[in-house]
Amino acid sequence: MKTARQLLADKPSRIISVSPDTSVYEALELMAKHDIGAVVVLDGQKLVGIFSERDYARKVILHGKSSKEMQVREIMTHKVLCVTPDQMVGECMEIMTQKRCRHLPVVEEKRVIGMLSIGDLVKEVISEQQQTINQLESYIMS
Repeated sequence: MKTARQLLADKPSRIISVSPDTSVYEALELMAKHDIGAVVVLDGQKLVGIFSERDYARKVILHGKSSKEMQVREIMTHKVLCVTPDQMVGECMEIMTQKRCRHLPVVEEKRVIGMLSIGDLVKEVISEQQQTINQLESYIMS
């Protein structure tokens, strides 16, 4: 099974982030541009939160507020679940399942080095299972 670092190596190396002062609307535009469901919120290099489509749906739309008038800091998730680069895919999947989250920043020495989504993890698990199936079929056929 791969580590978070190995999964990040297969992804584009850019970290998409916003500052706490960014308007919610601008953050949503950035997420749409990059076709992602969440961004890390950085104050300089320090991780201070995560902002997701879920935050927007639950904290802006349902409360009848305007995304152009609100800053990310007002609705971001402040308590961010993170993993280290050396944690295994299975551990990351377990955290996401137990905590019901879809994105995990990967942090090394207090710096965000990437972000894993539930899609990244599911794709890797499926790939590993397919390899096992192929190996078993090969063994049976020989």
